[in-house]
Amino acid sequence: MNSDKHQGTTILLADDDAAHRTMLKVNLKQEGYAVEEVTDGDEVLPFLRHHDVDLILLDMKMQRVDGLETLSLLLQAGSAVPVIMLTAFSSVESAVTAMKKGAFDYIAKPVDIEELKLLLIRALQYKHLSEENISLKNRIADQYVFDNIIGNSEPMQKMFSTLRMVAPTDATVLITGESGTGKELIANAIHQHSARKDRAFIKLNCAALNENLLESELFGHEPGAFTGAAGRRKGRFELANRGTLFLDEIGDMSLTTQAKILRVLQEGEFERLGGNETIKVNVRLLAATHKDLTRMISEETFRQDLYFRLAVVPVHLPALRERSSDIPQLAYYFLHRFSDKNRKDIKNIHPEALNLLMQYAWPGNIRELENTIERSVILCLGEQITPQDLPPQLLSEKIQVQHPEIIDATPTLSTIEREVIRSTLEKTGNNKSQTARLLGVARQTLLNKIKEYGL
Repeated sequence: MNSDKHQGTTILLADDDAAHRTMLKVNLKQEGYAVEEVTDGDEVLPFLRHHDVDLILLDMKMQRVDGLETLSLLLQAGSAVPVIMLTAFSSVESAVTAMKKGAFDYIAKPVDIEELKLLLIRALQYKHLSEENISLKNRIADQYVFDNIIGNSEPMQKMFSTLRMVAPTDATVLITGESGTGKELIANAIHQHSARKDRAFIKLNCAALNENLLESELFGHEPGAFTGAAGRRKGRFELANRGTLFLDEIGDMSLTTQAKILRVLQEGEFERLGGNETIKVNVRLLAATHKDLTRMISEETFRQDLYFRLAVVPVHLPALRERSSDIPQLAYYFLHRFSDKNRKDIKNIHPEALNLLMQYAWPGNIRELENTIERSVILCLGEQITPQDLPPQLLSEKIQVQHPEIIDATPTLSTIEREVIRSTLEKTGNNKSQTARLLGVARQTLLNKIKEYGL
C-alpha cells in the first residue's frame, strides 16, 4: 500500500498498554498516518481541545476512565471525530453499547493489522459525510425547500423552478411519478402558491372507487339517482368551485368517466347523476398518476384528448433512487419529526447507517424512507440511529461496503444471507444465541442456516 495516501491524517491512540501502543504506532506510521498517544481516557478531551485529529482508536479497558465513559464524554462534548474501540474482551454487549453511544466500529485484541487498515479506511471515508450530517441536523436549507418539499438534487431543483412558474397560474398540471414519491405534496404546494390558496383544495383518489361511486363523488347526485341515494349531494367539482381539485391516480379512471372529465375541462359544466340541471364551475384541476399514460393511449385505455388537456404543464417527480443525494436531508427531517413525536432524544444517524440508506434502491420511495426512519426511531435505544436499528432489507447492502471484492458480481440472495450470517457470527465471537437475536431469527433457524452454508 502507498503510504503517501494517508499523509496528513492524524490518529489519536488512547491505550494504557505501552507495548500495544508502540506496536500500533509502528504499523500505522508505515501506512503514512501521523499517530498521537495518550495513556488513559481522561486525557482524550484535553488533548482534543488543543489538537486536531481525524480518528480516535480508543481502548475499552483503561485504569482511570474506561473507553465507554470516554466515549460518552466525547458525545456530550459534541465531538464528530470517528471512534474505533479496541477491546481485549470480545464482548458483543459492550461493543453494541459502544456503537449506540457513537463509536464507528470496534476491533478485538490482539488486533489484526490488516483488518484494522481496512477499518481505518472505511472510517475515514465516512468522516466527511459525518461532518456534513452534523450540519444537516441544524439546517434544512430554505433554498432547497418548496413549501416543505425537500430536494437539493438537480432534478428536484429543476422541478421547483417549474413549480414556481406554474403555481401562480390557472394552468392544469399533470404530476407523474412512482408511488410514494410525494405527488399529493406537490399538488398541495401548487395550490398554496396559487391565487386560489384561500379557496377550497379538494382531493379525490380515483383508484379507490368503482366507476359509479367515482362519478357520484366527482359530480354529485340527485335523490333516487341510484340505490341508496336518499338526498341531493354535491360532488367534488362543485365543492372545489373557485378553488382547486386534485385527482390522484387519474390513470385508473374508466373511459366513460374520462369523457365526462374532458367535458368539464372544455366547457366548465356538468350535471349531477340523475339530474338535468347544468352546473357551471370554475375549477383548477391538478391530476396525478404513477401509470404510463402515453402507453395507455396507444392501448386505447386512456383518451388522448384528455391527456393533452391534463398535461398543459407536465411535472415529473423523480424516484428517490434517482436523487440519492437528497436522502441525508430527508432522513434528518424525518428523524427530527419522529423523535419529537415519540418523545425520544435521538440526535444523529451513524455514518454507516446513512450510507446504507443512500445505497438502498427505495422501491417505495419517500413513503418507504419515512416509514423506515419512524421504525428506526422507535427501536433505537441510544442517541443515534445505527445499522442495527435499520430493517433487514437495508443491511444486505452493508456487505458490498465491507467486502468490496463482491461488488462486481451480482450476489444471489443465498450469497447475501450467508455473508450476513458469517459477518455477524464473526462480530459476536461465534455466539449463536446473540447472533440469532441480532439477526431477528430463531436460534434453531440460525443453526439450520449455519449447517446449510457450511459456516
